[in-house]
Amino acid sequence: MPSFDVVSELNLMEVENAFNQARKEILQRFDFKGTNTDLERDKDQHVVVKAASEGRAEAALQVLMEKLAKRGVPLEGLDPQKVEPASGGSVRQLVKLKRGLKQEDAKKIVALMKESGLKVQAAIQGEAVRVSGKKKDDLQAAMQAIRGGGLGIPLQFQNFRE
Repeated sequence: MPSFDVVSELNLMEVENAFNQARKEILQRFDFKGTNTDLERDKDQHVVVKAASEGRAEAALQVLMEKLAKRGVPLEGLDPQKVEPASGGSVRQLVKLKRGLKQEDAKKIVALMKESGLKVQAAIQGEAVRVSGKKKDDLQAAMQAIRGGGLGIPLQFQNFRE
């Protein structure tokens, strides 16, 4: 019976490359000179934007998002937190990277498959949802339904088996 898995992952190599490009651009751009604006990675692989003002932090985040988009990383995988005051009159902003399919998102995908009327079954398996059906065409229609579902998270389809 043909099947595939729906997962939510980011290509961490591309995230790292985009992070390095954004950091280099921030260090070189004239409008960031002398503002102590920088990007850092923390122990959980999240990005921390540090800047002298809230406006500079937003501009640095915009540079990072442009670099991620150019490298094909879906921006739905970013979860920017509120800008917080930091020591020395500066501000910092944590940008979390969404990895893994959360339980409530997996339930939404299963409900979407049931509502679609397609002859497929969806089952939650850890941080993935396995969708199986008798026909390959039904599975392709299920992929289109999931893409069109507007879940707001980056989704990939893996392990397509016949």
